[in-house]
Amino acid sequence: MLQATNLTKVYHRGNGEVRALDGVSVSVARGEFVAVRGPSGCGKTTLLLACGALLRPDAGSVLVDGQDPYAASPDERAAMRARKIGFVFQQFHLVPYLTVLENVLSPSLAAAGTGELRTRAMELIEQFGLTRRAAHLPEELSTGERQRTALARALLNRPGLLLGDEPTGNLDGDSAAAVLGFLRDFAAGGGAVLLVTHDDRAAACAARTVRLEAGKEK
Repeated sequence: MLQATNLTKVYHRGNGEVRALDGVSVSVARGEFVAVRGPSGCGKTTLLLACGALLRPDAGSVLVDGQDPYAASPDERAAMRARKIGFVFQQFHLVPYLTVLENVLSPSLAAAGTGELRTRAMELIEQFGLTRRAAHLPEELSTGERQRTALARALLNRPGLLLGDEPTGNLDGDSAAAVLGFLRDFAAGGGAVLLVTHDDRAAACAARTVRLEAGKEK
């Protein structure tokens, strides 16, 4: 589902440069749960953004379901992300003035066709135990409920690939276990999961771990 090969990304700062990625490769097959670990600043988030078609690498290639998102126009790339990739972040990135239902539906703005998406959103809200919260704003939710809302949003368009950046970082034990259970189920159902994490509990759920250090595979 994901094939990233020899990715390099260099940030230029003043008279110097930082090689955030230096020839990193990672692949995730359908049905596979892969964790990316390493110290802060080692390139984990840069790798995730490059794999998610959000940050063009300086060198190397990314294929998502056999397609190169960086060969497409910006509009085509956005549509591809909406169809094929779901994102879950530590900070949730919910829109504060939208309800739970509206937040879950927000990816439909970049996808073609919205006829059955409201029904799909309500099914996800029920699956994640948020039915009574559907009309609530993010500020009215617990931390765990916010992350479950974010996960429901990520799954709206039935993506084949889920990318997570420390999704359990702000959660208590029970909430983290629930989110990790959903990610395991997604992989078990044939989805692909790539998870950046410092959390031992999250890493233990992965079938394979990629370790980075100073922008390189360790």
